[in-house]
Amino acid sequence: MKGIVAYGTYIPYYRLDRRAISEALGGAPGRGTRSVASYDEDTTSMGVEAARAALSAPTAPAPESIYFATAAPAYLDKTNATAIHAALGLDPSVFAVDMGGSVRSGAGVLQAAIDAGRPTLAIMSDIRVGLPGSGDETNGGDAAAAFLCAEGDEVIAEYLGGANMTAEFLDRWRTPGESASRVWEERFGEFVYVPLGAQAWKKALDSTDTTLEEIDHLIVTGVHPRAARAVVAGAGVRKEAIVDEMAATLGNTGTAQAGIMFADVLDRAKPDQVIAVLLLADGASVMLFRTTEAITRYQRRQTVAGQLAGGKAVGYNAYLTWRDILRREPPRRPDPDRPAAPPSFRSEPWKYGLAGSRCQNCGTRHLPPQRVCLKCQSVDKMSSERVAETEATIATFTIDRLAFSPSPPLVAAVVDFDGGGRFPCEMTDVDPDSVKIGQRVEMTFRRLYTAESVHNYFWKARPIRRDS
Repeated sequence: MKGIVAYGTYIPYYRLDRRAISEALGGAPGRGTRSVASYDEDTTSMGVEAARAALSAPTAPAPESIYFATAAPAYLDKTNATAIHAALGLDPSVFAVDMGGSVRSGAGVLQAAIDAGRPTLAIMSDIRVGLPGSGDETNGGDAAAAFLCAEGDEVIAEYLGGANMTAEFLDRWRTPGESASRVWEERFGEFVYVPLGAQAWKKALDSTDTTLEEIDHLIVTGVHPRAARAVVAGAGVRKEAIVDEMAATLGNTGTAQAGIMFADVLDRAKPDQVIAVLLLADGASVMLFRTTEAITRYQRRQTVAGQLAGGKAVGYNAYLTWRDILRREPPRRPDPDRPAAPPSFRSEPWKYGLAGSRCQNCGTRHLPPQRVCLKCQSVDKMSSERVAETEATIATFTIDRLAFSPSPPLVAAVVDFDGGGRFPCEMTDVDPDSVKIGQRVEMTFRRLYTAESVHNYFWKARPIRRDS
């Protein structure tokens, strides 16, 4: 049996109320909210968070490969999946590769992970940006999803089969260097997508001997919402089987959308339910899964519904600033220096994996790692110890309104990790007025800043927020 053995999602903390857009630019007021990645997040950092959630499952095997899909890569030429690999603290033998540039790559990494024949982590991440007042800005969203695929008794969703249809046509595109996509006339996209979706749907059902009555959950999404609605209407499944796209609370998260919707279904699915995932992007892709008894034992770190229920509103001006659409006066401080490649490489386990050291003589933990123990002065008697998944407590903090930050004020805290180790770090996704000594925090992988086109990734602390 092959299929999905673990999964995780990441929905950013911030939400943009669509009414704020219309209040600033005029026009009909929008309804609902969209998810917004913070100023210190990109598709790589969000992919790390989704992958951490997936690998936190007790039954998750160590991945032997990572496939990363995004239509908004943080780097071109350089592989982004290697940063995810480093942040997860994986063995150097684990293969990490990008499959990016398009929304359809999300279906590609999941299919490739299932076909790999070894434990493979498929990660889908996207940040959707449009020109101010555009449909992409209003209806887009930011999120990431990860699925660990393997064979064995712990498969929670068995892969039954699927079908694909491919066509070359110009419906949505942008060239390298452009931040906003362009879209052809809507009727043309619907004219092309609907027949492709219908053909792929029929082929998938026929090849797996699945009847319409057996479909318990149908997920249809893609880059053309109007076409997706038409495909749903013609699918022939029961009305209660149609999965909501979460457009009113999340928005369309592009490459990650099918994964987020799939994870939401898995959060509440029962054994022996058939789930169909249909993606419309440069063609049509259909994948069919059947949940197993193992899903009743599956332990999730967080649910999609729980993440959607939380969140904090962000103003439209702040959102435009975070996306570098609105350029504002920076703090009166020197710009940060570009991170240097050699020291970043030498300190990879610490900088990316947040691995400290523990003295084998007296047991003291050191952050960052040291050769000489600060307590017993033993030399080179250290073992590496990752603390990225370890919770901590705020020992003290300060609110700095002058330090360089795209979203001032900067909250800096000194945190004490459970099991030992004290470390000063930035905080994120936090209300400065709510920070207090003794507050419990967890670590999150973020982008500190970008200087001369080099992204400086490291870890920050954020308040612990549990699903209800």
